[in-house]
Amino acid sequence: MENDLKGLVGAQEKILYEGKPDKKCFIFESIFNPMMPFAIIWAIIDFGILGGALFSASREGLMYFIIPFMLIHLMPVWIYLAGVIFTLRKYKNTYYIVTDNAIYVSGGVFAKTYNQKPFAELSHVDLHRGIFDQKFNVGDIITTSSHNTPNNSSASVSICSISNYMEVYNLVKELQKDIYTDVMYPNDKRPSENHGYNTEYKG
Repeated sequence: MENDLKGLVGAQEKILYEGKPDKKCFIFESIFNPMMPFAIIWAIIDFGILGGALFSASREGLMYFIIPFMLIHLMPVWIYLAGVIFTLRKYKNTYYIVTDNAIYVSGGVFAKTYNQKPFAELSHVDLHRGIFDQKFNVGDIITTSSHNTPNNSSASVSICSISNYMEVYNLVKELQKDIYTDVMYPNDKRPSENHGYNTEYKG
């Protein structure tokens, strides 16, 4: 996965950061995600209904209908459990690369995904530290794109659960500011060195 993602990096780009999420934090966040309490409540209700229905319907032969129906009705629980079970596979496929031109992120469970977002398209860079991020001393860098996707939602890429979060945050923010400003204020008709708006970027 690491080598696959590096294959997307342009020949003229310089890799400034590469790495993976913190493994412990990644696993904890996969288990204790917002869907967990919903899945637990759903399972308790459904298994209670299933037990009562089987007890009352066993003599009438309805269990052959009730069991498949309830197993399908438990789909939110199966989806949550599948996410937990395949956490390590998702972790294996997750990798981050930051170059002097763009952010590259790979992920996925069965189908591998590769996302690339040029700094020229990023309008905001934010730092987020949830409960588990603070516990494991890691952080998330969340970027927002200035360009909308076809469904009119802002596209973004995130670098999650990394130990040197502050260093990478400052790096990404500085690159985003210099390159995005260079695009918004292209003085001198975009020469090899930008002389406008106090940027230090040289492309």
